[in-house]
Amino acid sequence: MTYQQIPAPARPEWQRLLLRWLISSLAIFVAIWIVPGIHFSGPGWHIGVIALLFGLLNALLRPLLYLLTCPLVILTLGLFGLVINAILLILTSALADQLNIAFHIDSFWDAFWGGLVISFVTTALSLLAGDVNVRVVTIRRESNDL
Repeated sequence: MTYQQIPAPARPEWQRLLLRWLISSLAIFVAIWIVPGIHFSGPGWHIGVIALLFGLLNALLRPLLYLLTCPLVILTLGLFGLVINAILLILTSALADQLNIAFHIDSFWDAFWGGLVISFVTTALSLLAGDVNVRVVTIRRESNDL
């Protein structure tokens, strides 16, 4: 059995941050487009501001929320993370409203489905962009002639 790790192409840190911001912006755009309870109106660059707010809230509050709800996360085998993602999306909507950005989420369930869409799109685009290291395992089996 051999293990081979394919390294991601080396990029400067500012390029990685810019790529992640663009991927988050696209993921939020897809969530606005797919989930009927998520509303946005305004110039397109406001989606970039929303992605920046969502990223900051994820970086600052997600670890604290996971720490406070650790038993629930363990009990649900990590699925409570989707609830945490929905809460952060609702907080992003409230913060965007304070900045006069027309981004509104109707209910918790709309935020839940929006967070799920954002997670899927972000993961898929990160894999396509080569921003995530992927481990490839190859197994060689030699045939035994009897």
